[in-house]
Amino acid sequence: MSGVLELARPDIRALKPYSSARMEARGGSVLLNANESPWPAVASGSGMLNRYPDPQPAELLAGFAAVYGVTPPQVLCGRGSDEAIDLLVRAFCRAGQDAVVTCPPTFGMYAVSAGIQGAAVVEVPLSDDFSLDADAVIAAAAQNVRIVFLCSPNNPTGNLVPLATIERIAAALQGRSLVVVDEAYIEFAAAPSAATLLDRHDNLAVLRTLSKAHALAAARVGVLLAHVDVIALLRRILPAYPLPAPCIEAALTALTPPALAATRGRAANMVAAREQLQVLLPRAAEIIGALPSSANFIVVRCRDPQGLYLRLLAAGIVVRNVTHYRGLHDCLRISVGSRSDHARLFAALGLREEAA
Repeated sequence: MSGVLELARPDIRALKPYSSARMEARGGSVLLNANESPWPAVASGSGMLNRYPDPQPAELLAGFAAVYGVTPPQVLCGRGSDEAIDLLVRAFCRAGQDAVVTCPPTFGMYAVSAGIQGAAVVEVPLSDDFSLDADAVIAAAAQNVRIVFLCSPNNPTGNLVPLATIERIAAALQGRSLVVVDEAYIEFAAAPSAATLLDRHDNLAVLRTLSKAHALAAARVGVLLAHVDVIALLRRILPAYPLPAPCIEAALTALTPPALAATRGRAANMVAAREQLQVLLPRAAEIIGALPSSANFIVVRCRDPQGLYLRLLAAGIVVRNVTHYRGLHDCLRISVGSRSDHARLFAALGLREEAA
């Protein structure tokens, strides 16, 4: 057993997991064990929807392992990254006793999942330039801190956490905390994945998703990459059938060579469009400047963020109001869109379309 499991809740380590009917069906062809309908009611390319899907399809695990450079036992698939965040907090944090570290402004689900579990949230704010203070993170990881959440590229600020910083934190917190790196936007960054560090640090875990670069937000397929013992532990509390069959089919298609090539092309186009937005948007009278971004969005500082938000909304353009985040009181977040999306945005901001 890996030392990282000593950080997990003892009752979860001792829990006897639920054994689903599908787990018992290996090699069987007459399926009379799951109380399913023997007759399909809905035609689908994903096969017989009257049968429960495999909880963790071997083909899907192998596909993700190949793409992310790990082994299949290091992969857990679930309903978006949110489910993996929730599972990690529930497995490692005892209600009323343990805590997680977050680095605001950052993705809100880390704190929400902690709150649901009854775990405390220790905040280590990003610096004024939104860089991560590794020393402060390490110092904040007191004895009861079980998980440190790092988002790279960070949502909503778009900046990267250098790989050397991630490794330094993981090494310093060995035996003390699990370091979880959320890489939902890494495909848009010219940077290596923290998954390259997994073999050196059993207290490191990485979140990936098909929602962004792979254009499968509605399929809700997320991936956790971690030490095999962490994956095995989370499978104890994973819902019996986390992924619907059509979502499994969509994910398998997304991992084929042609689809992966299309994803790389799509990501490259979005990066080019992001760079264009960063140059053009500050030319609008209402916008003061744009933060550097390694994601598929940018954050702009505004003279009147609420007024601009409402004016864009009246024009049928929905952006993200992030003024409630620490350090972003004058900011809006704008996702990279299509060429026609940008044309409407530029028109609403009084920017000449030909300037784009």
